[in-house]
Amino acid sequence: MSLYDEDTFVVLETNQPEQFLTVAELLEKLRAILASPQEELPPDVQKISSVEEQAQYLINTYCELDVGPGKFLQWYAVRLEK
Repeated sequence: MSLYDEDTFVVLETNQPEQFLTVAELLEKLRAILASPQEELPPDVQKISSVEEQAQYLINTYCELDVGPGKFLQWYAVRLEK
């Protein structure tokens, strides 16, 4: 059970308006990015063999991913008022 199970993430991406994504949507986005070879993954993420586990680890441990020169992907947990 993740710390963020009921939270939403605000996601900031190169040339995109900010997006609000659920944990599942953010996982899907990270899985799609990780499915293609990434050169700049942090060493602790590289040690994880499955893309699914890498994506979950990134959400739990990091708030950004280097997705190439001049590009960025950042995510921050936010709690939306119900």
